[in-house]
Amino acid sequence: MAQMRLDKLLSSTGRWSRREVKQLVREGRVLADGRPAVAADDKYDPEHTVLQVDGERLSFSEHCYVMLHKPTGVLSATEDRCTPTVLDLLPLELQKRELFPVGRLDKDTEGLLLLTDDGPLAHRLLSPRRHVDKVYYARLDGVLTEADCAAFADGLVLEDGYRCLPAQLRLLADDGGRSEVLITLHEGKFHQVKRMAARCGAPVLYLKRLSMGPLRLDPALECGKWRYLTKEEKESLLLL
Repeated sequence: MAQMRLDKLLSSTGRWSRREVKQLVREGRVLADGRPAVAADDKYDPEHTVLQVDGERLSFSEHCYVMLHKPTGVLSATEDRCTPTVLDLLPLELQKRELFPVGRLDKDTEGLLLLTDDGPLAHRLLSPRRHVDKVYYARLDGVLTEADCAAFADGLVLEDGYRCLPAQLRLLADDGGRSEVLITLHEGKFHQVKRMAARCGAPVLYLKRLSMGPLRLDPALECGKWRYLTKEEKESLLLL
């Protein structure tokens, strides 16, 4: 791990804000290799420096990766004055880590959401040039057919004239005039799944994201809950 500012290192643990770190340093409570740290902006290599706060040795990872099963009614944002955000679902120590959602899910959509402080990874996942697959389960108010599957595969043209990239529509069931489908997109335009389904005459009643690239929603993760990514999950994302 490269050298990092002391305040950034300690705040990355989620236990202190950068302002609080400065106060800890002023009070002489932070030791670097057994000596009191002088300034919060001094840089250290955490792999080769023993850092302690109040006698407790700290361990570090450069970035944090969290899988969230986003519920409906929550915004994919870092803050909002009126509505709960996905960060409000995390414990305080993670809220302090300056995590952000990679992409967004609509307020009324649930499912997989990745939260991280790894900007380069987020850029790779969201870059239009990489066409990272995103898979959604949807219940629709209407019946889709094989003709709609072909239209998705050809590149559906939306009401505003935008031609979507070729996508996959898989028909799962038809229950009383309401289709259940899986939709795989290779892009992420605003309200895209809803607009595509509406274009085919079957508005979305329920929408859930199941995967993003190699990352799949843990079926054991209850709605509204979170967990850290496993080593294997992190490695699969970092290979993108």
